[in-house]
Amino acid sequence: MTEDFTKPGSHDAGQEAIEAAVFRRLVQHLDSRKDVQNIDLMNLAGFCRNCLSKWYAQASSEAGVELGKEAAREIIYGMPYDEWKMRYQLEATPEQQAAFAAQQASSTGE
Repeated sequence: MTEDFTKPGSHDAGQEAIEAAVFRRLVQHLDSRKDVQNIDLMNLAGFCRNCLSKWYAQASSEAGVELGKEAAREIIYGMPYDEWKMRYQLEATPEQQAAFAAQQASSTGE
């Protein structure tokens, strides 16, 4: 018998295992695409690696596991955040910055 995960409230260990595998795959995919800058992710999708690390830390806290901001970032980035920035982060272009400002304004209703 297969589980119907599309029904509201149908959450069990099988679904949790699938969600965990999908999350790991997302982190792996982002790690393989270091050429994609966080500002590009924010501009296109409204979230970035930093968002994922904040969500990870928040979920950890809700589960009773205190995880600092930098530890969560290291899980998502696969290395200390400062090292990732030094190796892979480029200076945002004026166009990227303008798109980011517009995206932020539209998400806050300004």
